[in-house]
Amino acid sequence: MNTIFLRAAPFAASLLLTCACAMAQSPTAASSINSPAVLPALSYADSDALGVAMEGWAYPYPLQTLQFELQGQPVRMMYMDVQPANPNGKTALLFHGKNFGSDYWANTIKALSAQGYRVIAPDQIGFGKSSKPEMRYTFELLAANTTRLLDSLKVEKVAVIANSMGGMLGVHFARLNPNRVTALVLENPLGLEDYKLSIPPQATDNLVKLEMAQTPTSYRNFLKSYFPNWTPQTERLVEVFARVQKSGEYPRFARVSALTYQMIDEGGIYSELPKLNVPTLLAIGQLDRTVFGRRFAPPEVVKPLGNFPALGKAAQQMIPGAKLVEFEGVGHVPHMEVPEKFHAAVLEFLQPVK
Repeated sequence: MNTIFLRAAPFAASLLLTCACAMAQSPTAASSINSPAVLPALSYADSDALGVAMEGWAYPYPLQTLQFELQGQPVRMMYMDVQPANPNGKTALLFHGKNFGSDYWANTIKALSAQGYRVIAPDQIGFGKSSKPEMRYTFELLAANTTRLLDSLKVEKVAVIANSMGGMLGVHFARLNPNRVTALVLENPLGLEDYKLSIPPQATDNLVKLEMAQTPTSYRNFLKSYFPNWTPQTERLVEVFARVQKSGEYPRFARVSALTYQMIDEGGIYSELPKLNVPTLLAIGQLDRTVFGRRFAPPEVVKPLGNFPALGKAAQQMIPGAKLVEFEGVGHVPHMEVPEKFHAAVLEFLQPVK
């Protein structure tokens, strides 16, 4: 098993204040770890509201729609399907993190497309621009929705690249579809430790109250635990949250966020890691200390958790044949923080995959 070390600028990580959620990038943003860390704290009081489907928030590539019925409710699954200029015959499937949609994969789509990959980047039901029904969410449900999407596009084989919560979905998807997944890239995935041993379960109504109590300031502080430097691009993540919060639909948004928290709580992948039988790359930012549900356990209980340098190495030992690439000085979202290094590592890993 191989371990690769990649270095980036240093990052003074603050502790997570709320549950772990990978965030979306601005549609036109290019992440830069050299940007100034000090930016004005904006309130967005004068900004227009965004609905729960994020109407008016631009995505980097044209969106398409898959409509179907889910638990008796009509839903729309929004996705980007980017065709390369010079196809290599392979398809990459991108799984986003918790709170936002697939737009934060803009740089990754561009890099993969330039190398000939067709790239499919869906907003899972409950996230981004897709429908947000109030229902019980499970990773099996999201995996089935994704299978439905691939079937509709007549795509048989995919390389899965997955960040944060999307990493948990990636493991479930690969376990359910071992003959369909040619390779699996887990970028700082949640679930590399068993949270249930330390984090007590939460009532959904209590989670909704906490979501409703968020402010742009508290949300900004939460996000600052993810990134080495606070940039105009990461500030855009606060903007989209603040504008959705101004919508009359925000209570539904907050409830769906609580319901997807429960999905993460119930859908652990730790015991599934040794059962993976697809080529797997662990791409781990070394300054990440994300702990799902951190705020719900005493500090002394949480302190040993979220040590991604150790978790990455342990997961490499658990997953048969796994490779590990470590990004020094990088937090929870390497594809935004050090895109060139991340994409180089991913493309090198995918290159031998048939």
